[in-house]
Amino acid sequence: MLKTLAKCIREYKMASILSPIFVTGEVILECLIPFVIAQLGTAIESGIGLWGPGNSWSTLGVGQFGLILVAMSLASLACGALAGAFCAKASAGFAKNVRKDLYYKVQEFSFENIDKFSTPSLVTRMTTDVGNVQMSYMMIVRTAIRCPLMMIFSVVMAFVMGGNLAWIFVGVIPPLSLILFLLMRKAMPLFHRVFKKYDNLNESIQENIAGARVVKSYVREDFEKQKFDRAATDVQIDFTKAERILAWNQPVMQVFFYGVLSSVLFLGSYLIFQKTGLTVWSISQLVVYGMQILMSLMMFSMFFAMITMSLESARRICEILGEESTLKSPENAIHEVEDGSIDFENVSFKYSATAEKNVLSGIDLHIRSGETIGIIGGTGSSKTSLVNLISRLYDVTEGSVKVGGRDVKEYDLESLRNQVAVVLQKNVLFSGTIKDNLRWGNPDATDEEMIEACKLAQADEFIQTFPDKYDTYIEQGGTNVSGGQKQRLCIARALLKKPKVLILDDSTSAVDTHTDALIRKAMREYIPSTTKIIIAQRTSSVEDADRIVIMENGKIDAVGTHEELLGTNAIYTEVYTTQNKGGKAVSSLGEMGELSDETGENQEEGGDNDAS
Repeated sequence: MLKTLAKCIREYKMASILSPIFVTGEVILECLIPFVIAQLGTAIESGIGLWGPGNSWSTLGVGQFGLILVAMSLASLACGALAGAFCAKASAGFAKNVRKDLYYKVQEFSFENIDKFSTPSLVTRMTTDVGNVQMSYMMIVRTAIRCPLMMIFSVVMAFVMGGNLAWIFVGVIPPLSLILFLLMRKAMPLFHRVFKKYDNLNESIQENIAGARVVKSYVREDFEKQKFDRAATDVQIDFTKAERILAWNQPVMQVFFYGVLSSVLFLGSYLIFQKTGLTVWSISQLVVYGMQILMSLMMFSMFFAMITMSLESARRICEILGEESTLKSPENAIHEVEDGSIDFENVSFKYSATAEKNVLSGIDLHIRSGETIGIIGGTGSSKTSLVNLISRLYDVTEGSVKVGGRDVKEYDLESLRNQVAVVLQKNVLFSGTIKDNLRWGNPDATDEEMIEACKLAQADEFIQTFPDKYDTYIEQGGTNVSGGQKQRLCIARALLKKPKVLILDDSTSAVDTHTDALIRKAMREYIPSTTKIIIAQRTSSVEDADRIVIMENGKIDAVGTHEELLGTNAIYTEVYTTQNKGGKAVSSLGEMGELSDETGENQEEGGDNDAS
């Protein structure tokens, strides 16, 4: 774990080294200052003048001792300030690198990896856990160096100043250290448990915010509040237990501190009266060294408390950094996709190796480059699972999937996915302008290319109604545009890619049938050589496809043209008949949708709700 996290220090190694160096200087000076004060007291008692009769240490005057103390104090202050500055730079930089490495690692993850950890857990690890580890690193660079050094130097100086009386301080270190260790050991399991509950808390928050419209539509605010309350209370209970254990640090330290202080003062006073050579100045500075020893132990106990909490955070971070993606490019990967032909050869697939049942079974399907393929099937028939295998979002369990005549496992992942554009069922837009979102398809796209793609996707018309047109800012998740508008922008984004294979996964569900037909017509004319796969619920979206694939229970039920299936396949015939009952009414609704779209009244929101 330490080895993994140490790799994140990188360019902050120098700051991480300089901070302990300046801490060491600060500690040495702080331990010498009481010694000089004792010498100053002796000089005052001896009646030495302001500057003293000579230049030796034993005859320095009060003024000279004073100047030495001022110089040492200023030097100690400078060392402390520099140590703090370098410590802050090292810890903040370390945290930045940890977050960066975590984020980059997650970008490499397959869907299977993401499913394993869950989104709320990944968010917690990148925020709360990194914050805990940053705090611990700051304490390691400074406190963990300062405390042992302060303890060692103070013990040495205590023996110099008080002789055998210093054994009192040394004697309390082992029992106190044992008590701190036992407290840490008892608190560790609680911190291990509490971070899992943090994940549940974040999950509750994320679900509530993402599904805010549904929550309000069903008036479930009270239910969501209660669910959040339970998650927050679970975290609070475990944190309270852990903090209650760690709270013993302070009283235990206080008991030892005042016990040692009383012993030193009592025995020191006795030895002074016995004229053993000890002076009041020696005893007073011995008490200072004793305070430094016990304060070091107290700070060390705080350090242990922080480390106790952070160990679980560090383990969770390393769990992500050590995770290997289940999908990797081969060593001698192919970077060129020959064409858009696709071959499913006896493909079976399940999402988990431990799953009892296959999601897809015995799929044999051969698609020629440039063909338009429609896929229809009921909910749960594994339509999306089938197309996910083309861009290798998942690997097949049995059989093989070929694109351009080569197994998808032979391709470089980035090269393959650059040639397979997917417009997902759940459309996602990112915060930024419309242009920023479109350039996900092609970072170098010109304004003219973007406008052309939007015209083909029937998006240009509504974009022109916005005051800022293509510079209109899209809120996170595309909340300031309707469902139909989001779909069309996502289609335009995919068209800009000019891929070998284009997959539309129910991506026109929120637009009317007339607009749907215009989009399909534009794709036929704009990218005729691209293989187009259209997953749809409406038969009208796939009627003009070269072939239509009927899916049922993870298997191909039939393949054929619209005319062939209409008379021979019961599933397709039933869907078509159901959707076309009262054809005039359906047609009228389509015309109304078209009219509404043309007048820019943004009625697609209603279509989006219907789709939901």
